[in-house]
Amino acid sequence: MNLFQKIDEVLNTKDPQQKVTLTYQLFFDWCDGRLKIEHDHPVKSFAEAGRPNRPELVSPKDLLRRKVSTEEGRAILIHALTHIEFNAINLALDAAYRFRHLPDAFYGDWITIAKEEAYHFSLLHAHLQQYGHNYGDFPAHNGLWDMARKTADDVMIRMALVPRSLEARGLDVTPGIQKKLSENGDPNAATLLDVIFRDEVGHVAVGNHWFKTICEQRGLNAEQTYIELLEQHREAQPRPPFHNEARIAAGFSESELKYLETAF
Repeated sequence: MNLFQKIDEVLNTKDPQQKVTLTYQLFFDWCDGRLKIEHDHPVKSFAEAGRPNRPELVSPKDLLRRKVSTEEGRAILIHALTHIEFNAINLALDAAYRFRHLPDAFYGDWITIAKEEAYHFSLLHAHLQQYGHNYGDFPAHNGLWDMARKTADDVMIRMALVPRSLEARGLDVTPGIQKKLSENGDPNAATLLDVIFRDEVGHVAVGNHWFKTICEQRGLNAEQTYIELLEQHREAQPRPPFHNEARIAAGFSESELKYLETAF
């Protein structure tokens, strides 16, 4: 089967569990060489990815409070993380589907990331169910997918503003979330986040690699280009404090971190 046709099928699947299953199958088909890369396969206009009717999508200011000292507050937090991982499956699939005429390794990277995000979603959803809830029980926001829409026309900007900016934010905040959960009766969730955090460092590193590679191909200075893109897109601007060790492991330079710490 054509690679892009198969990704399109998975990307537009609405049922979360079916999307997880198909994402794993996509990964296995890719690894086994059963998918052909045919760049003349037409790229559809950017649209909403397949997702269930719930959760209700609301503005971030309208989200429920996550008071982790209560059981419901912890469930709301776990649900928010589950929603991020569901969106992350779609983001990885869209990157592999939308951007053409790139090295085979680019598609392999994002198919692998989609599979890992599907695993993260499954881990968190199973944990959410221990609270007596399912994905969709609480409102959520669509910030990650909104950024995918804004960066759909340029792979360089997508790499800069999604993995390098919004997803890198997860590296900064995860240790604090783990601490709150551990101190408020859910050390198991904190352990799950150890697994997810490790993988997410790798995902941000992939975004860093392809951003820098594409900048080099275009004759652009990667660090200066990144700064310019952040200045143009306020919604992607990072906020301190930063997890410098994790960001360096994911491919950020010392000079970039110094800039981020002073600029934002």
